[in-house]
Formats: sequence, C-alpha cells, structure tokens
Amino acid sequence: MSVQRTFKFIIAFLLLATFISVAGLATMYFAMSRSPSVEVNSVLVLQVPGALPERNLNLFLAPLVGDGPTVESLVESLRKAKVDTRVRGVILKPLGPQLLWGKVQEIRDAVLDFRESGKPLVAFLEFGGTQEYYLASAAEKIYLMPSSPLDLVGVANYEVFVRGALDKVGAYPDMLHAGDYKTAANVYTETGMTPFHREMAEDLNRDLYEQLVGGIAEGRNLEPRVVRQLIDEGPFLPDDALVAGLVDGLLYADELNQQEPFQGFDWKEIQDDAYRQVSAGSVGSNGDRRLAIIYAVGAIASGRGGVDFTGGEVLGAESLAMSIRSARDDDSIRAIVLRIDSPGGSAIASDAIWREVVLAKEKKPVVASLSDLGASGGYYIAMAADSIVAQPATLTGSIGVVAGKISTGGTYEALGVTVEPVSQGRFAELYSPVTRFSDEERAKMQEHIDAVYELFLEKAADGRGSTRDSIHEVAQGRVWTGRQAKALGLIDELGGLSAAVALAKEQAGLEVEDEVDLVIYPRPRNFIDLVSESFVGRQGVTGFSGGRTFSNNLRVLRRMAVPLELFRRGEPLALMPAVLAP
Repeated sequence: MSVQRTFKFIIAFLLLATFISVAGLATMYFAMSRSPSVEVNSVLVLQVPGALPERNLNLFLAPLVGDGPTVESLVESLRKAKVDTRVRGVILKPLGPQLLWGKVQEIRDAVLDFRESGKPLVAFLEFGGTQEYYLASAAEKIYLMPSSPLDLVGVANYEVFVRGALDKVGAYPDMLHAGDYKTAANVYTETGMTPFHREMAEDLNRDLYEQLVGGIAEGRNLEPRVVRQLIDEGPFLPDDALVAGLVDGLLYADELNQQEPFQGFDWKEIQDDAYRQVSAGSVGSNGDRRLAIIYAVGAIASGRGGVDFTGGEVLGAESLAMSIRSARDDDSIRAIVLRIDSPGGSAIASDAIWREVVLAKEKKPVVASLSDLGASGGYYIAMAADSIVAQPATLTGSIGVVAGKISTGGTYEALGVTVEPVSQGRFAELYSPVTRFSDEERAKMQEHIDAVYELFLEKAADGRGSTRDSIHEVAQGRVWTGRQAKALGLIDELGGLSAAVALAKEQAGLEVEDEVDLVIYPRPRNFIDLVSESFVGRQGVTGFSGGRTFSNNLRVLRRMAVPLELFRRGEPLALMPAVLAP
C-alpha cells in the first residue's frame, strides 16, 4: 500500500470515527430528551439532597445523562405536580443539610404552595437533622425511620481564623476595610472574633433560631415556647420523638404506601429524576408570555467566570453582562428576574454588573431574587433593581469594602530566600508580596477603600430611595438576615423565586395568575453548542454538580482561598465574611 493510499485511509477512518461518535452523541441526546410517561395514581418521590446548587453546573453532560437536582428543579417539580392530574401526592425525602438556610426556605415555600392543591404530601426522614426536620415540618405528616434519632438541637455556626498559622510561617496579613462590621478579612487578621464581629454573629444566629422555631411551631401546630423547650431537650431517640409529637410514625420507606393518606389506592411511584424531565407544557402550566430568569451565582470576578480551583462557581461580570443585555434587547421578554446567590467579590466587577442592571431597568422591570446569599457585591448588583425579594434567612447587606495583601517576606526569610525589588515610581511597590504597607501606602489604600465605600453608600441610597446617612447606619459591612433587612428597608418583600416572578409579572402589567414562559439565562447549550465546545476547550461553568457535598474542612479552605485565587492583590473587595454552618 502506497504512502498516499495509507494517508487517505487514515483520514477516512478518522472522519468515519468522528461521524459515528457525533451520531452516537446525537442519539443519546434525543433519547434522553424525550419526556417519561407518568401513570395515573402516581406518587412523586422528591429527594432533597444536601448542598443543593442553585442551578445545574454540569452543562455538557446534562443532556446526555440527565440533570442533577437543583433548587430550581425541585421547586419546578412541585409546581408541575400541583396541577398534574396524574400525580396523587408527594413524598418528601430530605437527605442532608444545605450549606445555609435560604435554599431550605425556598423549597419549604414550594411545599406549602403544593399543599394548597389539597393533594397529600408527607415527609420521610431517613435521618432527622435540624435543617431536614425544619423542611419536613411543612408536610402534612412526618415519618421517621425507626433506627434514626431526631437530631433537633438548634442552630450553630462556626468561624475559622488563621492568623496564628500565618504568624507561625512568618506571613503578615496587611488588610484594610471600610465599616466596623466589615469582617471579611478577620479570617486572616484575627485569632478570634472582635466585639463587632461577635455582635453581628450572635444577632444573625438568634434570628435564624427564631425562624427555625416559628417554622416548626406553625408546621406542627405547637406554641413557640413549646418548640424552644423541645429543642433544648434534643436530640431525641425515635420513640421519644414520637411521644413528643414531633413525628407521626416510625417506619421504613417501603411501608409508606400502607399509611395515611396513601393506603387507599394502588399508587405508582415516580422518582423526581424522571419527573423533572416532564415539560411544564405537558401539564398545562406554561404560557406564551415570557420572563427572563438570569442566574448570578458565585464569587464575583472580572471576565467570563467559570469555576475556581476548588470547583466553586465564579460569577464573571462579562458573562453576566452578556445575559442581561440579551434579555434587555429581546422585546419578547416582558421583565427580568435576577436570581442572586453570591457573597460578593470584586467591587469593580460588581459595579460593571450594576451598570447593566440600571440599563436593563430603563427598558423593562427588573426584580432581584436573593437565595442563600445576596451580600456585599451580591447586594451591590441587586440594589439597582426595581425591587428586591429575599428569604427570611437570606444573608444580605454587608455594605462595606475590604482590601489588602498578605506579606510573605518573613516566610521567605525563614526559608533562606532573599527577594530584592527593582522599581521606579513612588508607589510602584504598593502591592509588594514581601513587605508591609508603609504609612504613606496605607493612607493611599485607605483613601481608595473609603472612596469605593462612599460610592456603595450613594448607589444603595439611590436604589433604595433613601439617603447616604440612613444607609450608612445599617451598612458598615454588617450582614443581616432577609427578615432583618426587610425591617431596615434594604429589601422589599420576603419570599423566594416564585414571589419574585409574581412581582415581576405585576410590574410588567400582567396578572399574577397569568402563566408565563420562563426563559433561563445563561441559555442552555443545544447539541451543536455541546459538540463545538467539546473541541474548543473554552473555560466555562462545566463542573459536576452531583456530589457537591464539600466537607466542612474543605469549605473552610475554599472560603479562605477564594480571595487569594480570584482577585488581584490590593483589589477592593465587596465580600462578606465567611460563615460556616455545620
């Protein structure tokens, strides 16, 4: 065989292999795209795993192997099941705690909304942790596995400080801030809580505890004082939880069909991973009016975003701006809901996004919906909206600025490493990694931080119809729960994404009961996008969402490392302090 024929054979073989691969991917894609059949008398089994993402990050493989559960998908499944005549009821299975409390309340609100249909909804707890029980308390009945304790013990948060470790290796955290409660840098600069830090932490924890008590009291028809007493007696052995009236029965999952209210008919179980593939249109719950849902998730940074080195989502200002502009310029979109789950990040990137929200608001209503987090830079991008909606447990506010560097000169010296600078310019060594700020440099840095803080205050005052001084009184970096923020005028309404959509409908001149088509941004990839992007290797949000259950230790490291990894040295940050929930 000649060299030319061999070459042609290799080319033909590669083309054939490529064609077969693409055809196989297409077949899998269209096979997975078909909606499953839902039988009459179906009971939806809705599993709620821990550490739910706001949306599915596995954009490349999702069309082939199916989406993982998200806050959005679980709420949508309950919304569909409410009007789907084939679905007779729901079994809610909380399987783990969420990182914070806003997403739990989002799902809990959807459970309460489903119950308005009159269809039965019961909760089954394989393990009864505090947060899982809080979610289950919205159900008609609660069943606990006979071997599981009811671990109802209250609310606790933990904050980690690494100043002692930095001292041991000769590194010095040279940080500045604007706002007495702006404690984001305390993880590096302190060995424990400052008085301002502790005051804020205790106030947040107290309000979250009261929300826990109120939710359980309402769900179980108990007096709040009784719930507080019961929490102080926890954790409970299974029999004790039953005697206390905290659960309605002890049984295994296979025994649920023999219990009220499901024992009266021959049910057909359907899992949520199948039911979420059922389109809203097939159950008659969509409309021809269009609203945009734009997801703004992760630490805010300049550029296109993607994932950080720990797998966490990064909110790129450029990418989000593109989505906002697309929704703004689409005349078929009647209003925009900006769904935010962000602790903040770069003040400059946040300001760029703020500008896009302002421009969008000039053409159509914009409502901000805050999930677990809408704090610091996350609040910065929300405050330009016409209205802000948050859950009672959402962490928000944190209007303040922090910046600085960690000087590692002592570390290098201990290792016998010498670093000698060569520079021209009065402040050329301002961001030197080996030396601390001089008095003159520190004054220059503080001047810039204070200027960014003043800009934050002025724009917040303008967005909230308030004054600079009034905003300053509730700012200074202080984090508030959504319930506290509502009382302070920092947000407009309490509720989740559904409440934000209802408000956007109203502001767009629609009736609240009007069905709408929700257009999701960033838009889902189609098959052509998937094939082309698989060869390009462009960085994007393509991390796996399944198994996103970071251990507490990894979450600590992640929250500490993100400012060092994502942002330029000395960059002003509108970033909230790390709060670690168990």
